[in-house]
Parts: sequence; structure tokens; C-alpha cells
Amino acid sequence: MPTSRRTLTILAAVGAVALAGVAAITVIALTGAAPPEPPGAGTRVVASELSKATDAATRATPGTPEHAAARYLSEQPTAVWLTPEADPIGVVADRIAQLAEEARAQSARVAVVVYGLPERDCGGLSAGGLDDDAYLEWTQEIGDALRAAADTSPIVILEPDGLALAPECGNVAERVEQLGAAARAIAADTTWIYVDGGHSGWLPADEMAGLISQVDRATGDGGRGIRGFVTNVSNFMPTDDEVAYARDVAGHLDGLHAIIDTSRNGAGSNGEWCNPPERLVGEPSGTLGDDVIDTNLWVKPPGESDGECNGGPAAGQWWPAAAIELTRNVVRED
Repeated sequence: MPTSRRTLTILAAVGAVALAGVAAITVIALTGAAPPEPPGAGTRVVASELSKATDAATRATPGTPEHAAARYLSEQPTAVWLTPEADPIGVVADRIAQLAEEARAQSARVAVVVYGLPERDCGGLSAGGLDDDAYLEWTQEIGDALRAAADTSPIVILEPDGLALAPECGNVAERVEQLGAAARAIAADTTWIYVDGGHSGWLPADEMAGLISQVDRATGDGGRGIRGFVTNVSNFMPTDDEVAYARDVAGHLDGLHAIIDTSRNGAGSNGEWCNPPERLVGEPSGTLGDDVIDTNLWVKPPGESDGECNGGPAAGQWWPAAAIELTRNVVRED
């Protein structure tokens, strides 16, 4: 029987204790008194002041729906996407250092999405990425910067869609090699890496697990390797479905754990993946966790477009109308 969301959601009575535990973990990590803890229920990741939501809130007129939605989203702990277009070689390390300073100030963890794979998105709406040599250099710089920020116990989401899309793209062997090399470049005892795990409406669990297992083996002996996989990135599948799917995938693997993206799944899925209308934000980051599901995070920043579909701007651009719609159940005008 699939685990229900209720068994995973932290009770309000213990929420404060869990958050206090996170603060204690941060202190321990800073003093070097104990090894870092993996992500879990109560994990808080940084809400970066350099986000597009923060920028939108600054630009919007106070008292408007645009301002209220952007301000709310800017305050939510959300993973930060690193792309070679925005954070190229020679720049990305400084970006991570800035995130680490913000994380320390918030007693939070750095959480980044590494998104620069060669032939990214198979030429789809998020096409781009680096060539193989540049990608290895870029991920090595990311790994070095995260190791310098070891006290923030960083969380890395490695190349959403990169693995689940590989069978369709016909490049599984190439993708496994690229992701294995990236994981080796980034790996550290203080860094928690999760590779792409698709979602419950995509590949069958045994097929997805087979792909993840190949990447796990490809990480070799160069580091601690991957912690596990992440599901539902930039998608809308209900949390209960994702919990059941992640547990099914993990059942085919040896000790790997999962993270679920709940940034935009509050209304579930209507079957569309690109800017579907009438969606809602989901459970806040860090509200779930058990023996298989490490926790949930907001991975896809709500308010950023999936691409030029359903009236949206280019992929990754801020879209005020989407931000307002996604937050309509949690935000009132200023």
C-alpha cells in the first residue's frame, strides 16, 4: 500500500524541535564535531536574495498582486539553478560562495540545481549546455566551490530530465558517462547529490531504477557518490503519487534515497508539463521525510516559465501571471 502524505508530514508539535535540530546540526558542522547529516524532515535551504522572485518583488509596485506574489515566493526556501548561461566557468564559484554566505546567515543549507549538460533537453525548450570538456571543467569548479562551503552541507540536484529523457534521446550510455563524471567532480563527504529520477507519470519504476543504478556505478571510487535521486522536478504530479513512485524506484536500488519536488504540485497534474493553467504551490521545503524519502524541496522556482507555451515567456524567465496564479491560495494582496 502506498505511503500516504499524512504519514510523512511533520506534526506541528514537533516542527519546532525538528527546526532546532537543524540549527544544532549547523553548529556541529561548523565546529567539525560530527559528520554532516543527510537532508531530512525539517531541512531548511537558503532563500536567496538573488532570486528572480526577489528581483520581481523589488520591481513590482507595492500593493499589487504582482508584488504580493513575488514577495511571498522570494521568502520561500528554494533550490538555486546554476546554468552555464547565467553562471559560466570563472563565475559559478563566486555565485556559490555568495549562496553559502546567505545560507550561513539564515542557518540554512545551500541547495543548487546543476543544469548544463551537453545537448541539454535534447534540443527542447530548455536546449543548451556545454560541450564535454567545458562541462567537466564547469562541474569541477562547482565541486571545488561546494567543498569550500562544506559547513553548509550542500544539496545538489544533478541535471533534471537528463537521465529520464535519455532513452527517448537515444543517448543512455553517453548520459550515464557524463553524469557519472559530473558526480565524481562534485562529490564530497559534505555534499549530498541526487540525480534525475523522472516522475510517476513517466518511466516505469524498474526502468528508472536501472538508469539510476548505471549512474551510481559510474561514480566509481572518486568520492562518496550519489545519495539518491529526485522526482517531479518542474512537474506537477501529486505528492502521494510521487512518494509511492519514489519508494518503488528505491526498492529496485541498494540503499539510495529520494527527494521530491513539491514546488508546484499543490493542485496535482492536468496531464500537461509546460505551464499548465490553474496549478498551485505545494508543500513547503522540508515538510516531509521518512526512511526512503529524505525530504521534499522546492526545486523548480515557482513563477519561472517552463517555456513558450500556454502564453508563457522563454524558459526560466519570470512570469508574473504564473506567480499570481500559483500563490492564489496562500497570498492576499499587500
